[in-house]
Amino acid sequence: MAATVFLADTLPAPGRDYLLGGDEGRHAATVRRVRVGEELVLSDGAGGFARCTATAVDKSSVELNCTRTWTVPPASPQVVLVQALPKSDRSELAVELATEAGIDAIIPWQAARCVSRWDGGKGGSSKADKGVARWRAVARAAAKQARRAYVPQIHDLVTTRELVSLLTSMDANVVVLHEGSAVPFGEVDFSVTRTVVIVVGPEGGISPEELDALVGVGAQPALLGPTVLRTSTAAAVALGALGVMTNRWSGTPPD
Repeated sequence: MAATVFLADTLPAPGRDYLLGGDEGRHAATVRRVRVGEELVLSDGAGGFARCTATAVDKSSVELNCTRTWTVPPASPQVVLVQALPKSDRSELAVELATEAGIDAIIPWQAARCVSRWDGGKGGSSKADKGVARWRAVARAAAKQARRAYVPQIHDLVTTRELVSLLTSMDANVVVLHEGSAVPFGEVDFSVTRTVVIVVGPEGGISPEELDALVGVGAQPALLGPTVLRTSTAAAVALGALGVMTNRWSGTPPD
C-alpha cells in the first residue's frame, strides 16, 4: 500500500527528526492511526516530498525520522481555471474535482448569471473571504488525497471587469468552454504558451456580453464534446483532455 501523504510547512533533511503536529499530526495519530515503524510521506505542497518513518506517536502528534527527500517539477503547461461560482451544493465539488485532475490555480469568478453570490449586499466581502477560504481548504484536502506534489493556488474572487484586466496582463492561451463554439477543444493548439487558462461559465451560461469581453482580449471559445457538462465537472473533463494532448501526464505518483 502506498504511504499516506501529509502536508507540512517545511520538510526535514534526510537523517533528521521531525515532529508532525497541529491538525496534520492529530489526523495522523487519531484518524489514520499511524503506528511506530510505519512509513509516511510529507509534502510541502510546492513540489517537495520527504519519506519518513514514525518513531513515536501520541494523541496529537507523530515523531518522524526522514529517510530521503525529492522534488517533483511542475507540470507543463501550467493550467489556470477561471471557475464561475457554482450553486452552493456543487461549489466544493468543482474545486475538488479540478484539484484531483491536476489544476495549478483557480480563480473564482462572479459571472453575471451565477446563482451563487459572493459579492455585494450586507457582509459581501466577508462572504467572499469565507468562500475563498473554504475553496482553499477543499483544494488542500483534495491535493493530499490525490497525492499531488503541488497544492493549487486559490485566488481572490474577481468580477468580469477584473477578470478581463487580469487576462490582459497574462501571457497565456485562454480558452472559454462554450457550447456555441464551432472549434472542438481537441483542435486548440496548446503548444503556443507555457500557461493555459480554461474559463468555465455558470449554470446559466456565459452571457453574450461576457463572451464578447473575453474574446476581445484574445480568448478562444471551444466546444468540449457533444454534451453540455455541469459547471462543476467541465474543468476536470478539460484537464483530462489536456493530459492526453500535452505532456502534463508524463509524471508518476510519488513512490
